[in-house]
Parts: sequence; structure tokens; C-alpha cells
Amino acid sequence: MNPYLSFVNDLNAVIDGARHLPLGDFPLPQRTAPALDAPCALIFSPHPDDEVIIGGLPLRLARELGWRVINVAVTQGSNRARQAERLRELEACCAAIGFGLVQTAPSGLEGVTVKARAAESKAWEQSVARIAAILSEHQPRAIFFPHDDDWNGTHIGTHHLVVEALARPGPAFTCVAVETEFWGDMRSPNLMVESSTADVADLIAALSFHVGEVKRNPYHIRMPAWLMDNVRRGGELVGGQGGAAPDFRFATLYRLRRWQNGRLENVLERGEFIASGADLKRWFAT
Repeated sequence: MNPYLSFVNDLNAVIDGARHLPLGDFPLPQRTAPALDAPCALIFSPHPDDEVIIGGLPLRLARELGWRVINVAVTQGSNRARQAERLRELEACCAAIGFGLVQTAPSGLEGVTVKARAAESKAWEQSVARIAAILSEHQPRAIFFPHDDDWNGTHIGTHHLVVEALARPGPAFTCVAVETEFWGDMRSPNLMVESSTADVADLIAALSFHVGEVKRNPYHIRMPAWLMDNVRRGGELVGGQGGAAPDFRFATLYRLRRWQNGRLENVLERGEFIASGADLKRWFAT
């Protein structure tokens, strides 16, 4: 008798059961609004849903340090017929998780790809100016944006859009710059951040408000498996080859640097693990 058969069968049963859970159709919890003068973190999301998929660390900043976390909706998806609906879903998601929301344009920006950057330079410049204006308005202490090889064209385009916009507020502007991954794994993440089971449950619940997306592909119920696999990968990618993985159940990988002197600069000598409950002020001093 294979001793792991019941383990796999139990997993299948749990996943099958999760398919019948409500999609965004449940009461929102009461949340305390952050202080108006609290430090601000901006998430530059290529698409609606990225804000919570990579949201483990931003959520901890909000809950543990009282930061204002604001999602910047870079686009509202490529399907124009769904853009208005995706905005409504995004508004509900952000309300569920406690993030603020900023639109870049009534229907989001268009042409946020490296190809469009080369072919439509005037439109690209307008998009850069819009992102720069958001940076200037909010003066974030930290930003989150995709790394430059995140496979999806809009994710990669968002990376270049944000980096170009960062140079606009002036050489004195500085912030913690955290690159994220989803479609394409980072080759050199330097931070693995654990999430509690409560945080993971809240992120998945918020993700379920993107009803149209998760109906066609129920990736919200696969999110825990991705977070668990990040622990496997991060044990060596962040901790070094041959290193032991920390005793985390769920984690997200990031690359933490700092935007200063008009460029991205390294601030960590080696990769680091941030356990659930660890004081985030060591990395995000206010």
C-alpha cells in the first residue's frame, strides 16, 4: 500500500470542495483605515488580480506596520469589453483586502509592452508621465512592480514603464523598490517572505472577487500550492545552493533593492528569509 495515496486523495478532495466556495459573495470584514500620514506603498499591477497574487508582503506592511497600501491599476486587461467589469471586480477585491486603488486612466493604460514602447513612442511617453505623476503625488516609501523577465508582455512592459517613471520625480527621490514575480520566475530573488494562514486565506478570498477571471481558470484555489512551492524554490534561490529551506508553509519571493541616485541599487548583502511575525521595520524602517 502506497503510504502517500491517502495524502494525495485528501488533497484532491480539498481542492474539489474549494471549487464550491463562493466567489466574492460574502460579507466584507470591518477594517481600520490607516492613518492619513502613514507611510505609503504602491503596487503597480499589470492586470487586475496581480495586487493580491503578489500581495503577501504588502499585506503584512499594512497589517503589521500600519502602512497605506495602494494598488495602481496599470491596465484593466486587454479585453476591452471586460474592462469596466474588471474595474468593478478590482474595486471589490481591494475593499476586501484593505488596499487603496488608483486608476491610471478611465479604462487603464494601453500598449504597456516592450513592442509598443518601440513602435508607439508618443503613447509610451504619456504612460510614463502618468506613472511619474502618481509617484510624485503619493511619494511612496516602497513600490512593488514586476521584474524584467516576468514572461507576460504586459508584466515586462510594466517593469520598464515604472523604471522609466522613477527617474522623473528627480534625483532626490528614493524608495524601497521590490520586484515581484508570477508568470516568470526570478533568477535572483533575495527575499522570501512568509505569510500566515490567515493572511493567505484573506488573499485568496479577495482574489475570488475577480469573478470573471477565476470562473474561467480557478487559479485562486491553486494559489496555496504556488505559495508552498515558493518555499521549495526560495530555500536555495534566496538562501543559497545546498541550503535548508526554512520551516515556512506559505511564502512569496521578491527582489528587494532601493531606488536612489537615479538607479536601482542593492541593499542586501545576501538573500534573507522573513518569517511570519518577524519585525518588518528591519527592512522597512519608517
